[in-house]
Formats: sequence, structure tokens, C-alpha cells
Amino acid sequence: MTTSPSPLPGQTGARIKDVASWLGSHLSRNVLLAGLAALVIFFSASSSVFLSVDNVRGIALESAILSIVAVAEALVVLSGFVDLSVGSVMGLGGVVAGLVITHSHAGWGVAVLAGVGAGMVVGAINGVLCTYLRMSPMLVTLGTLTAVRGATLLVTSLPLFGFGSGFGFLGVGRVLGIPVPVLFAIGVFAIGGVFLALTPGGRHVYAVGVNPEAAYLSGISVRRIPLVLFVLTGAAAAFGGVLFAARLDSAPPGTLGVGFELNVLTAVLLGGVAFEGGRGGILGVLLGVLFLGVLQNGLTLMNVTDFWQQVANGCALVAAAAMDIFSSRATVRSGRRISSPTPSSVAAKA
Repeated sequence: MTTSPSPLPGQTGARIKDVASWLGSHLSRNVLLAGLAALVIFFSASSSVFLSVDNVRGIALESAILSIVAVAEALVVLSGFVDLSVGSVMGLGGVVAGLVITHSHAGWGVAVLAGVGAGMVVGAINGVLCTYLRMSPMLVTLGTLTAVRGATLLVTSLPLFGFGSGFGFLGVGRVLGIPVPVLFAIGVFAIGGVFLALTPGGRHVYAVGVNPEAAYLSGISVRRIPLVLFVLTGAAAAFGGVLFAARLDSAPPGTLGVGFELNVLTAVLLGGVAFEGGRGGILGVLLGVLFLGVLQNGLTLMNVTDFWQQVANGCALVAAAAMDIFSSRATVRSGRRISSPTPSSVAAKA
């Protein structure tokens, strides 16, 4: 009878590293999936209406706009940058669309294009400052977060309302029983997933986030790709603001989109997208969005005050940051991730 040889100490260490790497790469998604299941079980036991068709449809509707913006934000973060101005850009998009409808004879289609176009302008400004001028993405987008909110209030300080049924269909209409914003969110998730998984552009986004220097030497534009992603994020945020305005039939410039950037960042990090870039996927972002949607809906059904809901959302963001750090350290210890300079430092060589 033969016995298999016992593993050498070096082989054991390599296996431990492989296990650590696997845990690190799957931690966020597995923990998030378990947490989502626990929330569903808890809220189902706490409220008899939680799993009703109307409430599930309501969760999907509440999560739709967050989904649209979170997918775009995830692409920016995957490339090694971040956009914290999406909340204010949402307000700008909704207000610009409302102004076009209420102060001109243009149709709601032109209003949507105007709102999205305003968001793309802000995204382009962020992208140029962060990529070509090599300024800090956090400082730049925090600055535009404040500046865009102020500019929106300068345009109009009064709430806009009465946009008409055509525009309102974007926010409250249904197709085959499915809310229109949910259909938009499904389309955005599908496009984002296919882009990252099956196209050269998606691989380039990962390459810029993992190692911008190697990406640059391989002929990948470490400036143009993040710039385009910033523009897309601005467009997505503004379109989210348009959908909010259509749903509310109102566009309050002082409150529309306030604090939304934290929800977006929480969903992205909860979904396992590494804050330093280069790791994560669209499926995880979907789970992060659903987690936040279920959490907010369940707490509302339990009559939990807004203050405690803010506490819960803050704790979710801290938990996401903790999982991101643990996952990154496990990946680094496994030797899979290559430490690399920031995209801005590589852009200086271009």
C-alpha cells in the first residue's frame, strides 16, 4: 500500500497563499450575498408585506436610479479614479431638464438631452483635471460637488414642477408591468457587464486600474480611457437626476441628489470593486445596490426614522471599506497584485 508524500513546507505555504487569495477575491461578494439573504429573511419575518409583489416592485424602482449611476461609478473606480460629484450632477441634470420643459417650447426629449449634456460637461471637466492636469480625483470631484450645487442654485432657487405626462412617463411609466427606470437599469447593467467581460475596452479599464505603467507601455491610453469614463459617469448621474425629476414631477435644486454620492460609493465598494482600482465586477455592484435597496425598504416598513437609516447606511459604507482593505491585503499577500504607480504619475511620462 502506497501513501502519497506529505507536502513540503514551501508547498503548504503556497497553498495557504492560494486559499488567502481566493478568500480575498470572493470575500466581498460572498459576505454581501449572505448579508442580503439575512436581510430578506429578517424583514420577511418582521413585515408581512415585504415579499409582496408591489413591495418588491417598489424596491426595484427605488434601486433603479442608484443602479444606473453605480455602474458608471464602478467603471471609474476600476480605472483607478473616483467621482464624488455625482450627487450634485444629478441635481444639475434634473434642474436643467426641468428648465427646458418649463421655460421653452422644446419637447421632453430635448429636455432629457439637455440635462444629460450638462452632466457630460461636468464629467469632462473632472476628467481633464484628473487625467491631463494630474490633479487629485478626490479633491477635484469634491470641489465640483460643491461648485455644481452652487451653480444649480444660481440658475434657479425655486423648485420646478409640472413637467407633463410625456416626461413623467420616464419616472412612473410601465412597460409590460415593469417600471421604466427599472428597464433602464437592466439595460445599463447588461451593457456594463458585456463591456467589462467581453470587449477590449473593458480589459483596458482593468489594465489601467491594475498597473497603469504597464498599460501605457502596452499602448493603452491611460489618459483617454479615464476621461471617457468620467464623461459617462457625468451623463449617468445627470440621467439619474432626470429620472428623479420625472418621477417626482418636480426638480428642487437644493435637495435633488444631495448625499447620493455616498450611496453610490457604498454600493460600489460593497460590491467588491477595489477602491484602488483593477478589481471587481458588475455582478457585485448589482448585489451592493440590492443590499442597500432592501435595507432602506425594510427599515422604512419597520417605521425606523430617517436618522437611524442614515446610521445604517454609514455603517454599511464602513463595512464596505473594511472588506475592501481585507480583500486587497489578501490579494497582495498572495502575490497576484502588482504594486504600481498611480495613473497620474504615468500620465506625466506620456
